[in-house]
Amino acid sequence: MRVLAVTGGIGSGKSYVVQMFAALGIPVYDADSRTKQLYSEDGELLASLKGLLGEDLVRSGVLDRQYMASRIFSDSSLLSQVEAVVFPRVIRDFGLWLRARGNEDETLPFAIMESAIFLEKPSLRPVADKVLTVTCPEEVRVKRVMVRSSMTREEVLSRMANQWPDSKRLVQSDYVIVSDFAHPLLPQVYSVYEKMKEEAKR
Repeated sequence: MRVLAVTGGIGSGKSYVVQMFAALGIPVYDADSRTKQLYSEDGELLASLKGLLGEDLVRSGVLDRQYMASRIFSDSSLLSQVEAVVFPRVIRDFGLWLRARGNEDETLPFAIMESAIFLEKPSLRPVADKVLTVTCPEEVRVKRVMVRSSMTREEVLSRMANQWPDSKRLVQSDYVIVSDFAHPLLPQVYSVYEKMKEEAKR
C-alpha cells in the first residue's frame, strides 16, 4: 500500500486536512500522538530512554515528558541519541499498523502518516512514497493557535521559530495544500486523493 506523509507547522491546519482524508476512507497514523503512547506501552523503549536520560525520567511508572524535554532540547547530541532510539520504534510500529490496515481492506489505495516533523527527520523519509505539506500564512497560524490554546503570541512565534519554515518544506514536497480560508480545502484534498489513487495503480 502506498503511503502519503502529511506534514505542516503548528497552526497550519494539517490535522483538519487529515480529517478530510479520513472522511474519504483513508486510514491515518498520527505519528506524534502514537509516539507518546509508545512511551507508556513499550517497556524496552522506556528502559532505553532511562539509560540515556536517567532514573528521574520515570515518575510513578510514567515518563515525565517535561523532564525529558528539559534534557534533550538544550542538548543537541542527547536529542540525536534519543531520536536514534525512538524513531526505529515508531517506524516499526507504523509498519505493523500499515500491515494490519492492508489485511483489513486490500482495496485501500493508500494510508497516511501524519507528522509535524516528518521532513525534518531523515530516518522517517523512507516510510512514505509521497509528501504533502499543508501551508498557511504566518498570521493566520498564530491566530489559530492562540484561539485553541492558552499560548501567547510570543509563545506561538517561539514555537514556530523552532520548526522548519514552509519555504523549506515546500521544496521537498510532492503536493501542497493551502489552508488559509481563501482557498477551498475540499477540492485540494480531493485532487491529492485522486492523484494518490492513480499512484496506487502503478
